[in-house]
Amino acid sequence: MTDLATSLPPGVLLDVHAAGALSLGDVHVAQKVAHLFGEADQSVQLALALAVRALRAGSTCLELADLGREALDTDEDSVGIPADLLPDPVAWRTALAVSPMVTVGADGDGDRPLRLTGGLLYLERYWQEESLVAEQLVRRFAQAPESVAPSALEAARAELLSHDTDVDQATAAVVPVLTGVTVVAGGPGTGKTHTVARLLGMLRRTLPTPPLVALAAPTGKAAVRMQEALAEAAVELPADLAASLETLEATTIHRLLGWVPDSRNRFAHHRGNPLPHDVVVVDEASMVNVTLMARLLEALRPQARLVLVGDPDQLAPVEAGAVLADIVDAQPGADLTEPLAELGLPASGPVVRLRHNYRSVAGIAELAAAVLAGDADRALDLAGAGAGGVRFAPTVEQTDLRERVTAAGVAMVGAAREGRVGDALALLEEHRLLCAHRRGPYGVAVWSRQVEEWIASAMDGFDPTLAWYPGRPLLVTQNSPELGLYNGDTGVVVAQDGALRAFFARGSRTHAVSPFLLEGVQTIHAMTVHKAQGSQFDQVTVVLPTPDSPLLTQELLYTAITRAKTEVTLIGSADALARAVRQRARRASGLRERL
Repeated sequence: MTDLATSLPPGVLLDVHAAGALSLGDVHVAQKVAHLFGEADQSVQLALALAVRALRAGSTCLELADLGREALDTDEDSVGIPADLLPDPVAWRTALAVSPMVTVGADGDGDRPLRLTGGLLYLERYWQEESLVAEQLVRRFAQAPESVAPSALEAARAELLSHDTDVDQATAAVVPVLTGVTVVAGGPGTGKTHTVARLLGMLRRTLPTPPLVALAAPTGKAAVRMQEALAEAAVELPADLAASLETLEATTIHRLLGWVPDSRNRFAHHRGNPLPHDVVVVDEASMVNVTLMARLLEALRPQARLVLVGDPDQLAPVEAGAVLADIVDAQPGADLTEPLAELGLPASGPVVRLRHNYRSVAGIAELAAAVLAGDADRALDLAGAGAGGVRFAPTVEQTDLRERVTAAGVAMVGAAREGRVGDALALLEEHRLLCAHRRGPYGVAVWSRQVEEWIASAMDGFDPTLAWYPGRPLLVTQNSPELGLYNGDTGVVVAQDGALRAFFARGSRTHAVSPFLLEGVQTIHAMTVHKAQGSQFDQVTVVLPTPDSPLLTQELLYTAITRAKTEVTLIGSADALARAVRQRARRASGLRERL
């Protein structure tokens, strides 16, 4: 078969591809679609190819004016777009405006593959998805839910929210009674699950009839963790409310909507067959992409309440869109100051930020705050001071990483050989080595092998080349609901009664599976920051790549730092740390401006 990319005629599409900024797939799509619509202008073909590239990088659209600023370089293998190869902006926009491939403006039938609105160029499907999300959110933020008697609200507040309750948590617990969409935004340790338990209690106490509640999360792992955390938080509630929470079963958003086999985005529940629930709570909402959010919103009953819970500052979804971050930035919805003031709570809208970190030590919380503020000088000062749970070193040799991971690995293998499941799982969660990259000298593959070599040199009989061995730390990489395992679950292989079993923590319980039934798993002596999202460890070591890495962003650094409870060690140059603090992961989207 002829390679379309290598048979391109001279022009801007060929030049940008030759510079390494476009994949063969990007070029092939552009060529095939252009042929179908009779578009010979390579500048228009380039725009389509770049829109496809932007989608792979997590953006819902292409910001034409910002392409020279490397806005799309979010993959470790990506190459920046050479600004000097891009067409003149005015001539480029003119060519797009008259192209048979482009619909111009917000109106139109949407029968063309591209849509140009303002300075944003969309693939038509993602324009439609973003439009649906924007329209649904605007309507739901604006609509007033069924009224609640002030006396009932005051009584519930007095019962469930004591005067020493964190004021942000108290506000977030009340807001869902007053509005159709609530966002509870906060980092690790800010009490999001504690707050969700109380807001569900507030709704149950104040609504005329007990609401039918659904708990959902974007991944199976997050759903399991949500249910476990709510069960722990429920014990602090009155007995009847605790009992009602214990009956709730968290599930994935896909399973809640009724995923249709052999289809990525078709579900049993939709606008014509909505979900029956009165309240839907979505945890880890920062991981929900624009397409899945569109399907969820259109499947909600018109009067259903939606509660989105998550950390808008951490890494965005792997797929296109950063819906939670866009909502938090936009701060949409009605001002709820008056009804909140009557309860002695501060002014707020439907978006409530939980600001106090109750879990991480002060130094980690301060460093995370400096990163989010983009204050590189402050971050370098905190990291360099070596106090408060934060350490910083330019090389591995200047840390105790080898001693730390070797001691933990030897102890974990020993516990696993002796059948001590609880000890092995506890050791797994004590420390985690995190990398930005999957491959290369700063990647997971290299560091996992290095840790195995360190353990092998310190322990007789340890052979990491075996497929299964006691003490092998596991990361599940694909959903296996029939085994009770989900992408992101972590566990340890343990020897028990002469056989090997893979054990996974489930709150205070454990879940055991024969390792020989496992298919999508990998060894996790090290893991990517992306894979660590939603997890917490006592101590974390982060290997920073070189300053020119496209993955070195504020969101990645913040996510890595906030995985640690008591200590975080950063290994890398001062330049790399400063660049990560200053460089935001730029996902192009028009949602923020439409809310």
